[in-house]
Amino acid sequence: MEIDNFLRELKNYHAPLVFNPWSEFDRQHDCGPEAPDIRTANLQRYLRLRRYAEYLFVAEGLGYQGGHFSGIAMTSERILLGHHATVRPEQVLAQWQYRRTSDPFCPYLNKKQREQGFNEPTATVVWNALAEQSLPGNKAVLWNIFPFHPYRPAGLLTNRTPEKKELACGVVYTKMLMTIFPTAKIVAIGQKASATLHAYGVACSTVPHPSMGGAGRFKQAVAELLSRQ
Repeated sequence: MEIDNFLRELKNYHAPLVFNPWSEFDRQHDCGPEAPDIRTANLQRYLRLRRYAEYLFVAEGLGYQGGHFSGIAMTSERILLGHHATVRPEQVLAQWQYRRTSDPFCPYLNKKQREQGFNEPTATVVWNALAEQSLPGNKAVLWNIFPFHPYRPAGLLTNRTPEKKELACGVVYTKMLMTIFPTAKIVAIGQKASATLHAYGVACSTVPHPSMGGAGRFKQAVAELLSRQ
């Protein structure tokens, strides 16, 4: 499958309590109606830079602090804006004029979010772990089984666990992505992601999810995984 066709497939998905960052405009928190196009351009460039990726790291669902505003899984807009302490935007999109999509004047954002954009702890751990192993940014693709942002009824700045039917739908997109990177080794991030992939016939290695104090275990597992290759 070609990348542009894949992006068109992603844009067509819509469901209750799910935000599609590449086709939907978040009136409360987005900078403007151009936000979905900005996120689409980010993902398009991200995938094109990784046509020869060696690894496809797959977690469970997209988060509001990460892909909701950046358009890229496990990647915060603070990284892309160049405000992150340890991860540089060049690791993600090389030389690229990144534009934020969260509204810096939104009253629901705290001071640092207004000034520097959203930051996702998982994104920080994942990108740092890959950098510590000297894996070039373009050798790994980060993804989620359910590539869209599932949120709670309380509002868009929340996360919820994808439902089984959502994961079943998401696997279809994951398999589409696998055709773009046919030689990439699949690595599930977390036991839930691993179980879902295996249930749908996707063979994969597994590393612990970095959330809830698991950053050290995640980094160690990634180091061991890459050393065996």
